[in-house]
This record gives sequence, structure tokens and C-alpha cells, in this order.
Amino acid sequence: MIAIIDYGMGNLRSVQKGFERVGCAATVTRDAGQIHSARAVVLPGVGAFSACMENLAKFGLVDPIRQTVRSQKPFLGICLGFQLLFSESEEFGIQKGLDLFPGRVLGFPHNELKVPHMGWNAIAKEKDSPFLQGISSGDYVYFVHSFYVAPQDDSLIATTTDYGRAFASSIATERLFACQFHPEKSQELGLRILANFGRFAENS
Repeated sequence: MIAIIDYGMGNLRSVQKGFERVGCAATVTRDAGQIHSARAVVLPGVGAFSACMENLAKFGLVDPIRQTVRSQKPFLGICLGFQLLFSESEEFGIQKGLDLFPGRVLGFPHNELKVPHMGWNAIAKEKDSPFLQGISSGDYVYFVHSFYVAPQDDSLIATTTDYGRAFASSIATERLFACQFHPEKSQELGLRILANFGRFAENS
């Protein structure tokens, strides 16, 4: 079973439906016991960074997420669920994140760029990962965001995307994948990423 963390915000049902479409059972939950016993864990998200961190704390989900990642359980972070993994965000002043990886979440400059960055954009693969099996540089995925992650450790970066500047659109470790784009909104390619994650979790 894949646990999709419910902290009262975000596109939880659409992520669950995406997994169902590729044949992976996924449950939306905020129960720490279910998260602990799940084969894999997903942290999706839309909304404000600070409000999300407040909700994670309110529902007692901060420690279960940290334990999940640190224990090397398969983990997928999506959009805000990607940003929250880092040290801090500059959204509405400096906000502390889960601090699982060193780095900051920065805002796109409001100049000639349209903010938020919304719609289809291409990714460039920076390294191979089982989570990106069947995905190539130049493939298009769907974004909706005004802030982007700047990891301190460039070796984490799995893909980059250009929007006025090249930014990290996903990271990957041996057992974790987190992306700024929305796989559940990225049609066939996004479903392929969800299927890759589900297959990885099943075989772990």
C-alpha cells in the first residue's frame, strides 16, 4: 500500500486517482501508524509553504515524514511536497521547512517572466534514475508554481527546467524522488513516473 499524506491541503484525490490508473493501491491518510506501515509514502501539495508546515505540525506529521525519508522508505514528493523537504523558503518571509536536504526555496523574479510558471515545459535529465525510466530530455510535463528549489548539493538534481533560468525541477536519491511538476497532471509521461514509483515500491 502507498500512503498519500493528508495534511488538509493539496490535490490528494487526483494523486490517488493517478496511482489507481497505473494499477497501484494508494490510501489518503494522516494516521502515523498507516504511514509507518506503508510500503511507500507520497507527500503532494499545493498552497502556501508556511500554511502547509503549520498543518503538518498540527496533525503530528512532521516526525513521520522525517522518519520515512531517513529510514530509506520509498518516498515521492510532488510540487509543494518537493519544496518542503528543504531547509527553508523565502515565501512570505523566511519559513523553516523539514530540513531533510540543505537548500532554499526561492521566488521567480517578477520581470518579463509570467509568475506563476504555469503550463507545459520541458525537462532536461541530469542523471539516470529508476523513477525516470522511459522519460527523456525534452519531454514536457505540467507545472504550476511561483517558487523553485535551489539545492545546495547539485548531485541531488535529477532534472532541470528552463524558465528564465535553469532550475531544479526534480531530485532523486537511491530511494526518493521529488519533483516540482505534477505527474498526476502530466498525462502519459506523468503516469509513467507514478508507475515507475509504484513498481520501485513494490520491488523494494
